[in-house]
Amino acid sequence: MTPAEFDYLRDMLKQRSGLVLGDEKRYLLESRLMPVAREESMESLSELVVALKKADSEDLRNKVTQAMTINESFFYRDKTPFENFKNIMIPAMLASPRAASRTLRIWCAAASTGQEPYSLAIEIKEMAPQLGNWNIEIIGTDLSEEVLEKAKAGLFSQFEVQRGLPIQLMVKYFQQTGSLWQIDSSIRSMVTYKHFNLLEDYTQLGTFDIIFCRNVLIYFDPPTKTDMLARMAKRLRPDGFLVLGAAETVIGISDEFKPVTDARGLYAMQVAAAASAPAVPGLGSTPAKPATPAVPGIGASAAQPTTPAASGLGTAAAKPASPAVSSLGTPMATGASKLA
Repeated sequence: MTPAEFDYLRDMLKQRSGLVLGDEKRYLLESRLMPVAREESMESLSELVVALKKADSEDLRNKVTQAMTINESFFYRDKTPFENFKNIMIPAMLASPRAASRTLRIWCAAASTGQEPYSLAIEIKEMAPQLGNWNIEIIGTDLSEEVLEKAKAGLFSQFEVQRGLPIQLMVKYFQQTGSLWQIDSSIRSMVTYKHFNLLEDYTQLGTFDIIFCRNVLIYFDPPTKTDMLARMAKRLRPDGFLVLGAAETVIGISDEFKPVTDARGLYAMQVAAAASAPAVPGLGSTPAKPATPAVPGIGASAAQPTTPAASGLGTAAAKPASPAVSSLGTPMATGASKLA
């Protein structure tokens, strides 16, 4: 592969997926795209580049893009986000005005083969005493249609189910099917998968209470990161949460979010610092004035009774949060589940 061919592939991938590949990632292009070339009966990446430049090669360009964006995933990866989900995010949801309608929408923005959304679904199932009568919708999106098909099937190898998944949960929620393990239909029904490019318009997805976007931003350049976070802020309810990977941060990239105190990788909307919401015990948030309750876990105080609305949200931060049903933006029917 010549330098010019490498530059062509790199530019094409950035334009189509936002993926940024430095010179040191040349090996990654070769290792992931040679199998694609062989599938197309080509002997080199040079032949592949020639084919990609043809006007009628859209399917091939999609195949190459998806081959480069397949990322590793496993159950309960990094543990901390799921502990924060159980101990911080869900208590905050239960204490919020959305408890009146008992609705909750979660977006896993890089669902891959499904381990992350299924881990969240299992956590929700395990919290049936608190969430048993809630309508929960988990949306899992990914650029790769191939990994989404595997996610929908819910079939995993012995290695995959043993990697990160506690044995008691494997026994409880999986059934062996030949050499594979399939997650229970009650868990699969809680997740809806959708083919989606994070460079596209997010409004079609509706509004969410929690967004998981872990180990995604690291692949993009700073302007793309800023743009993605700004658009996610518009899709997140003012008292919602954003979850990033352990190596990711909003610092220096976005002013829309604020780190949650003592919760690695967890962020709340800046507008929530002045919103009227009950405090969740133990999160370390204190109000600046006795008359203004703190937002759960944000660790910042409200300086004024009213605060201008966050860009794109269209509502003043100091007003009480609207009931969840009126702010979801999309129907709960598709992909929603009600726990028994």
